[in-house]
Amino acid sequence: MTPLELSALVVAALGALRDRGELDLPELPESVVVERPKQRGHGDYATNVALQLGKRAGMAPRALAELLAAELVADPAVAAAEVAGPGFLNLTLDAGAQGAVAAQVVAAGAAYGRGDALAGRRVNVEFVSANPTGPLHLGHTRWAAVGDALARVMEAAGADVVREFYVNDRGSQMDKFGASLEASALGRPVPEDGYHGDYVHDLARQVVAQEPGILELPEGERLVAFREAGYRLQLADQQADLEGLRTHFDTWFSERSLFDDGKVQHGLEVLEKAGHLFEADDALWMRTTDFGDDKDRVLRRGNGELTYFASDTAYYVDKRERGFDLCVYLLGADHHGYVGRLRAMAACAGDDPDSTIEVLIGQLVKILRGGQEVRLSKRAGSIVSLAEIVELIGVDALRYTLARYPNDSPLTLDVEAVTRQSSDNPVFYVQYAHARLSAILRNAADLGLAVDPSVDPALLDHEREGLLLRALAEYPRVVAAAASLREPHRVARYLEETAATFHRFYDVCRVLPMGDEEAGDLHRARLLLVAATRTVLANGLDLLGVSAPERM
Repeated sequence: MTPLELSALVVAALGALRDRGELDLPELPESVVVERPKQRGHGDYATNVALQLGKRAGMAPRALAELLAAELVADPAVAAAEVAGPGFLNLTLDAGAQGAVAAQVVAAGAAYGRGDALAGRRVNVEFVSANPTGPLHLGHTRWAAVGDALARVMEAAGADVVREFYVNDRGSQMDKFGASLEASALGRPVPEDGYHGDYVHDLARQVVAQEPGILELPEGERLVAFREAGYRLQLADQQADLEGLRTHFDTWFSERSLFDDGKVQHGLEVLEKAGHLFEADDALWMRTTDFGDDKDRVLRRGNGELTYFASDTAYYVDKRERGFDLCVYLLGADHHGYVGRLRAMAACAGDDPDSTIEVLIGQLVKILRGGQEVRLSKRAGSIVSLAEIVELIGVDALRYTLARYPNDSPLTLDVEAVTRQSSDNPVFYVQYAHARLSAILRNAADLGLAVDPSVDPALLDHEREGLLLRALAEYPRVVAAAASLREPHRVARYLEETAATFHRFYDVCRVLPMGDEEAGDLHRARLLLVAATRTVLANGLDLLGVSAPERM
């Protein structure tokens, strides 16, 4: 029995008490909080529902807890229900009810842990935004891993998620990029305010190879041609680098399209109708101070030039008109000031920012190798590129480590530590547990033992078996919490705890028969538990975009 099922059982017990007139409760809760107690002696699960409902029911919480305890122990799934303190209720499950979790996990397979906490919500997650003027760097790498993991857990919680990359392909930086490529192709020094690094020369050579006549074009036309050809090549490189990190985007949204397709003007019209635009000092403003921003924002300057905020506004309006209920932005550490202005912009567009927009801020990442910070790239010049980080650390270790920590905390990656194959390396520890589970199942198959979901679950009554079963039962709630709180690191920490629980179980509970020993039902029951544990670890690793190896 999972915590979600136990929660439903408690709600049903409350309903039965009310129906019999023993409880005066006008409205039943949809669910109740059921948690694992910190002390094993307090049962398998605990709930404070009596403390929450006592006042509404006109009863002392302890009296309500005692009434509820008597109702719950009548169910064969509950072995004991004890009242503690002012009204806490500690529940111990019947061994069979608890052991049944293993069969449930195996039956569900890859679907175990998936739920409906976010069902019905259409979500746009924009988690990498970059100029197509150079390689993606370390900051992009963190968001690529965390954003993709976030999208995966939100999908697992039932949301319809679209992953979006915002291509900053408009503005003076694009012209500087084109000028840099042109200068390299002509054998001239790259402009001081242009782009430097070996990749510029590589791209310039590729452009000339693809378009041999480009050098013969008139000067202004030639710069544009280099800019556009380099844009296509660099964007393709970024796409390939992200796919190499197992990060796939459903939509690559061009900033240019906002202007080319009239979406900026349309966005201004939407705001105009909402009544939050005004003109002052020969400029067009949005009155964002009405919704908590520290100052009003300029959308169009006196010379007719549209600001970046005008683009941001049009982009948000476009997302909402594409049918997204929630727009999630993952921004870098230097974007703290954007939170208030984006929320105010959503309010100016007529939305409730508490329900339609979320802005998550990620902190900086440092990479250490040999105790020294890695700062520069041979190819990219002043940055460390995503591709080089992947080559240095590896996809699994990199994705797991980046997703393992809250995104709002600074992070230092020690190359030696995160690639070390030892139990003190979290990603290795979890993957090794999966490989060990896989080996047990292979060895069982060699002995002619197959996973049998019909085995008596009550046989799994050892304390270590109970701890592992409760850990597996927690997984759906961990996924739901990670999705609802936008914290995919919860999945990583859960996997580490569950891997440790499995290792402790395996140390004292022999799964396979030894020597000439005949295989019995206990062996089969434990083999079912092993199969269930492997399923949960594989599912959790998949949410982080990390492989689940069968051999290590």
